[in-house]
Amino acid sequence: MNDFPFDIVGFDLDGTLLDSLGDLGHAVNHALAMEGRRAVPREEVRGFVGGGARKMLANALLATGGAVEDARFEELHQALLTYYEANIARETRLFPGGEPMLDALDARGVRIAVVTNKLERFAKKIFAELGLTDRFYTVIGGDTLGPGRAKPQPDLLHLMLERAGGVGRAAYVGDTTYDTRAAAAAGLPCVVVDFGFNDMPPAEMGAAAVISHFDQLVPALERIGAEQPVS
Repeated sequence: MNDFPFDIVGFDLDGTLLDSLGDLGHAVNHALAMEGRRAVPREEVRGFVGGGARKMLANALLATGGAVEDARFEELHQALLTYYEANIARETRLFPGGEPMLDALDARGVRIAVVTNKLERFAKKIFAELGLTDRFYTVIGGDTLGPGRAKPQPDLLHLMLERAGGVGRAAYVGDTTYDTRAAAAAGLPCVVVDFGFNDMPPAEMGAAAVISHFDQLVPALERIGAEQPVS
């Protein structure tokens, strides 16, 4: 157990740890309907996710007729958030293999964190509704440190390490360039999942490894640890 190379493993949330596409899509379409726009199908929503709710809504508006005035955007954004919070975990679930993967990390003594660009209160509500809260030593959201400090800035990952006491070797798991860029800036190896909201081909993201199922994560981390020994 003590031979595992990482003491801390952080996860992105949407498209990495959790398949939240259905619930995000319903919230986006609720906001679009208020503007008289067409509904966007599930797979189209996939390409809008990654930079937080504001970015997701902006992308959806551009795809369905163009941007709106700032004041109207704020109304739609608030409506999206309100709808999403009320319906946050109707379809959202761990990706296949997620639970045994978390068990495997826990059995190796790994401290597990979530670092997401989603609002912190939303992330915590999802985990409470899914019974996953106790899995994580910290849940950090895009607003935890205030404006301008979400991924791809490294600040949230620095906070993840700080909350672990500032000691231990860490890795991060994500699905977009927001994640790989934040990890690189924080000096952490990143594993990319290819089943998420990938905003470019996973093999081109510069990750230390790409996996297609969570049963591949522990072996990937062991391989990364062997290839990148502590100096």
